[in-house]
Amino acid sequence: MIKIGVLGLQGAVREHAQSIEACGAEAVVIKRKEQLEEVAGLIMPGGESTAMRRLIDKYDFMDSLKEFAQSGKPMFGTCAGLILLAKNLVGYDQPHIGAMDVTVERNSFGRQRESFEVDLDIAGVANDYNAVFIRAPHIVQAGEDVEVLAKHNERIVMAREGNFLGCSFHPELTDDHRITQYFINMVKEAK
Repeated sequence: MIKIGVLGLQGAVREHAQSIEACGAEAVVIKRKEQLEEVAGLIMPGGESTAMRRLIDKYDFMDSLKEFAQSGKPMFGTCAGLILLAKNLVGYDQPHIGAMDVTVERNSFGRQRESFEVDLDIAGVANDYNAVFIRAPHIVQAGEDVEVLAKHNERIVMAREGNFLGCSFHPELTDDHRITQYFINMVKEAK
């Protein structure tokens, strides 16, 4: 059975694990960097990117996450996870993992109270995906090898570059597992 990791430091960890298992794969909650060796793909959940970064630093995860990104194993960042994956962040000098050739702006759809749901057309995934946006970032700019998969109000909200997948919203907060399945298929193709 294919093993998919969920970075278990902060955020919607349990919901991602449940979605992985609903798709017939094994979910591994990653609490120690050594566990990264056990998994064929990694999801970095939504949550609070600043808090997540503090925990990544506290538990000495950053080098291991960068090595994972360079290994060719697929990585999927949702909301805060997209911020961690991005090569460039609006208003910041340094990226976090810096693996995906996108520029991301944090909180670009407003604060918590401006959270919303909208049906999206996602290339290769769904024409009617109910996407949940909570303090969501968006992709301001995508590199030439980045495939834009979805937009909302002309803003890029989901994209793929090779083995990297990122979205602004929270697929784990719905019962629709099509995006998780899309990522699992990426992991199978990469093996």
